[in-house]
Amino acid sequence: MKIRILKTELNESIQHVSKAISSRTTIPILTGIKLDVNFQGVTLTASDTDISIQAFIPTEEDNKEIVHIERPGSVVLPAKFFVEIIKKLPSPEIEMEVKDGFQTYIRSGATDIQMVGLDPEEYPVLPSVEEDQVISVPGDLLKNMIKQTVFSISTHETTPILTGVLWNLSDGMFKFVATDRHRLASREASLANSEGVRFSNVVISGKTLNELGKIIPDQNTMVDIVVADNQVLFKIDRVLFYSRILDGTYPDTSKIIPTSYKTELVVDTKKLSESIDRAYLLSREEKTNIVRLQTLDDGTIEISSSSSELGKVTEQLEAAEFSGDPLRISFNSKYMLDVLKVVESEQLHIGFTGAMSPIIVKPVDDSRSLYLILPYRTTN
Repeated sequence: MKIRILKTELNESIQHVSKAISSRTTIPILTGIKLDVNFQGVTLTASDTDISIQAFIPTEEDNKEIVHIERPGSVVLPAKFFVEIIKKLPSPEIEMEVKDGFQTYIRSGATDIQMVGLDPEEYPVLPSVEEDQVISVPGDLLKNMIKQTVFSISTHETTPILTGVLWNLSDGMFKFVATDRHRLASREASLANSEGVRFSNVVISGKTLNELGKIIPDQNTMVDIVVADNQVLFKIDRVLFYSRILDGTYPDTSKIIPTSYKTELVVDTKKLSESIDRAYLLSREEKTNIVRLQTLDDGTIEISSSSSELGKVTEQLEAAEFSGDPLRISFNSKYMLDVLKVVESEQLHIGFTGAMSPIIVKPVDDSRSLYLILPYRTTN
């Protein structure tokens, strides 16, 4: 194998695929990035068996040569060193040559590097995905749906299914749900051009979705999603991102979401966020994160937290709307702040069915997002 390639293109593709490299892998070859070169271009592949990412660099684009190929071939190069060294090379063009025994020579400007490559024949074959169920989702929508749900996944490996986000698609409505049994986030969106495509109980690891979110460009790119038996494939420009679907059945969360409330508030998102953030500082010191919210007779809300060592924070907040029974409730302020960080609406509707029932938070101008937080039982 012998090529000349533009550094910017190679580096960008390496950055994409390296997100699939795991330091914990027990398969030595998977600590490397595989390069396959033919006369169409260069394909880079990385995998940790749960996710696999492939990026393609064409020989030319817009009549500009990106890769000059003298001799096709393949090699696997150690990712840790390869990722760092390509970034730091001095010249905008890189020459790479693989000789006997997969010895790889990289030249850029006055820099010469020799790397010990591995046999590409030992690299696992990527999963094959039947392209029966394909949907196209705008990249910014997909990124948003991930951001607005993934924070609610469980971090405990004891219930692996809850470390993922549940995806369902039915009648053109695409829905994400994440829960760790103490809180829940759900977000849905209607998808055009998804007629005839349905799937349920597709659960994708939250860690994987965070990595996917980093690859989706900010400009409005369409992402093609292919759902198969145990794999989901995302196609983003020249990148293919394969993810394993988590095994198991996701719990039915629909029954825990109340449909009517005893107390309802509409509050300013920014003011509530700032107020809870101040109370959180004190509750964090107690390592409980407990903040109390109570409604007062004049329709204002009081938010407070206390620490046996440091003291107490109390502040009052005007509610834009208030109806129903008086209320006093305690909750995990960090969970509430996680919600407030991802809500894009200026006002929130908060519904309560009692001091020990779930708190339901919905953005006022977005009926497709819903957040649930279970309250704490406190002595006072």
